[in-house]
Amino acid sequence: MLSDTHPFPRILRERRRRWRRAAFVGAILLVVLAAAAPAMADIPVGTSPQAVAVNTATHKVYVANYGSNTVTVIGGATSATTTVPVGSNPCALDVDPVTNKVYVVNAGSNTVTVIDGLTRATSTVTVGSFPGAVAVNTVTHKVYVTNYAGNTVTVIDGLTLATTTVTVGKQPRAVAVNPVTNVAYVANGSSNSVTVIDGLTLATTTVTVGKQPCAVAVSSVTNMAYVANGSSNTVTVIDGARNATTTVAVGTLPRAVAVNSVTNMAYVANNGSNTVTVIDGATNATTTVAVGSFPGAVAVNPVTNMAYVVNAGSNTVTVIDGATSATTTVAVGSLPDAVAVDPLTSRVYVVNNGSNSVTVLP
Repeated sequence: MLSDTHPFPRILRERRRRWRRAAFVGAILLVVLAAAAPAMADIPVGTSPQAVAVNTATHKVYVANYGSNTVTVIGGATSATTTVPVGSNPCALDVDPVTNKVYVVNAGSNTVTVIDGLTRATSTVTVGSFPGAVAVNTVTHKVYVTNYAGNTVTVIDGLTLATTTVTVGKQPRAVAVNPVTNVAYVANGSSNSVTVIDGLTLATTTVTVGKQPCAVAVSSVTNMAYVANGSSNTVTVIDGARNATTTVAVGTLPRAVAVNSVTNMAYVANNGSNTVTVIDGATNATTTVAVGSFPGAVAVNPVTNMAYVVNAGSNTVTVIDGATSATTTVAVGSLPDAVAVDPLTSRVYVVNNGSNSVTVLP
């Protein structure tokens, strides 16, 4: 288990207290929204689910259950489930659809569990201290794991499971990969920087960003990285060709960011102002969209040009039409805190931390 001094459980407890203070508001909203919500299914998973990822080749869905030390595998076509034991306190995961491997970050055991998507057999890889985020380069099959307490990133060779350690900034919190340029971007929460890792040489460059960067997303088409700065209410846009930066003002307490590489739009969930800032990647002009209470996660479907925003305080998902910025609100389970999209089936998977379930939006 993680100690009480470790930031992950403390942050999780703080989030839950805020969510529950808003729960009565969410309950009222659910009554109003129930009649208008589209058909959906709720799938039971493990305890305190915290993250979700989709294999777009097999359409299987993987849910990290922080409280039960398991991953729930949902067979996308049938919604049948299988449970796979992993390490202690799984908090993040990512999928390599080419190799059909799933990489599960276990914050409490300083390991990554590698799940074979075909057989569900597992292997365990030791990483650094208090790992918290993961991203896969699906071209090189390298896996990047942030180690929050060690100020490092563990790079796992997905084919051999050999590891290399790269020193980054203080308290790395998020990572994203550009598979086209073979570069990884690591948001360092306490040094107000992003470490840019060359995937070929593992050489690093440090880029200064805003205060307490907490999320990062990349457009492989434009070679731009978008970094949400939680304490400065900004997004730093990094030009991957030169590492030059532009600062864009967004809402209060930005917590998550996702990019639609087809439309060249970035969506920033502002946890403190109950909004999403839409950034036009061509001009950095912004549009503000009102969403539910305490938005904390966002995912996009580049095929349908829709964005899905998880609102933990109102137990809803706001669906944003990328063409018009019009919104639809959908009721989901209790304390939703993660979302993933399968663009080929157009299904959306919402993790409900408070009700130990996944809501599937068709």
